[in-house]
Amino acid sequence: MLFHTWTFIIFFAIVYPGHLILRHTRLRLPWLLVASYVFYGWWNPLYLGLIVYSTAIDYFAVARMARSHRRRLWLALSVVNNLALLGLFKYAGFVTETLNAAVAALGSTYQLPAPDLLLPVGISFYTFQSLSYTVDYYRGYVDREPSFIRFATYVSLFPQLVAGPIERAGHLLPQLRKQSKISGVDVTDGLSLFFVGLFKKVALADYLAMYADKVYAMPGYFDGFTLMVATFAFGWQIYFDFSGYTDMARGIGRMMGIRLMLNFNNPYLATGLGDFWERWHISLSSWFKHYLYIPLGGNRHGTLNTYRNMALTMVISGLWHGAGWTFIIWGALHAVGRFVTRELERTRFYVHRVPRICKQLGVFVFVTFTWIFFRAETWSDAVVIVKRVFASGFSNPDFPLLALFLIVSIWAYQYLYESRLRRALEWAPVKIAIVVIILIYLTICPEGGEKPFIYFQF
Repeated sequence: MLFHTWTFIIFFAIVYPGHLILRHTRLRLPWLLVASYVFYGWWNPLYLGLIVYSTAIDYFAVARMARSHRRRLWLALSVVNNLALLGLFKYAGFVTETLNAAVAALGSTYQLPAPDLLLPVGISFYTFQSLSYTVDYYRGYVDREPSFIRFATYVSLFPQLVAGPIERAGHLLPQLRKQSKISGVDVTDGLSLFFVGLFKKVALADYLAMYADKVYAMPGYFDGFTLMVATFAFGWQIYFDFSGYTDMARGIGRMMGIRLMLNFNNPYLATGLGDFWERWHISLSSWFKHYLYIPLGGNRHGTLNTYRNMALTMVISGLWHGAGWTFIIWGALHAVGRFVTRELERTRFYVHRVPRICKQLGVFVFVTFTWIFFRAETWSDAVVIVKRVFASGFSNPDFPLLALFLIVSIWAYQYLYESRLRRALEWAPVKIAIVVIILIYLTICPEGGEKPFIYFQF
């Protein structure tokens, strides 16, 4: 069930009035839970059993932790269970393919059978969200949640269930424990966020996808400049697609009296790679920081160990995004980028002498280059694209001028938002004018079809 479809509009038209009526009663959470399970089960009802199973195991593990001295055992149960689910459904095919390639390289004809498993939508998100609860309880950061209904609602809350943001128990559970207070500002701001996200998805991401998908489907047929422009288009497509989903999710949550965390903060205005990862997919970046990088030692044990921890975190982050060598290379490239720039970004020269626009363009160019490996269908396609970008000549890429105008407009708006003129953009008439422009554009924008969100596949 996609946010930008009539199916969801009808679904929300039923769920939202019920939420308003029941928000001061004991039926509020059961209503939200049933709605969330209907939302998730719309894709494949069989996978409802999977999310219920994952929820029950983590709830049980914490319940046992609260009554047992063998707390590490129950934490291990939660960690192993969640990672096993991810490993089975997301990485079993990749592991089998890699082993078969290795065996074939040794001259053997034996091949392991490839598992025929459909990747459950959102499994990477809800397993991380559920797992953070058990780890935070073990560390003493959150209290045990006694209500299974409330915990199940926390894991499966439908606005952010399938593509984040990945919420932490300490932020979302307290909101579910109290009655929802919904003001007129919550409704108007929520609607505004939803329409901004809808605009990003339908008018921008899906429009850019028509160009990027065409070029990346057959990279061998295009010259380097066209491939470079297509990569530029994909960089903005994935940003508009994912941040658009997040905006819609946060808007729906806001209308329901629930504040979901900010997941994107103008990442293409970052002045360093460290700054970029504090702005891009913030909920995932902070998850890896608190549950992987810091437990590995963070930056506490010398430069060499710090770089090792950074490398492991970035490579595993790449693998989280997709089961393929291209994603691992994407993560490794970001790790190398951090190695090269980490100390530079701390120097007085870089901070005070290098113009801000130069730093932002440098980060944008590097991030855009790495998107090649993220987007390419295969490793060989990625190699072809990189070679042609740096070797072949120029020709007209037939990039749609409307898309270029929209990208420049969004970039300009973000610059203004981070300048002294931010207050002007938050003035009510300006916000209303922006929403009106968005609505007008949505009625006349090129039709890209009901494309699923990119991060649904992760």
